Amino acid sequence: MKFKTNAKCAGCTAAITKALASIAPETDWTFDLSSPDKTLTYTGSKPINPDMTVKAIENAGFKAELLS
Repeated sequence: MKFKTNAKCAGCTAAITKALASIAPETDWTFDLSSPDKTLTYTGSKPINPDMTVKAIENAGFKAELLS
């Protein structure tokens, strides 16, 4: 599952990952800041709710939308 974000740096990704800790472990998330969409990919095996994920990212002060 991939999400488009507005993360720009390691500090942004750390804040987002911390906000997502209640959804899945930090190791289940990977960022590609070199992508135009600044993608966040969920690589875990446990099903997650995309809407809850977007809401957690927004609560951390960032934007996100589901890409796939």
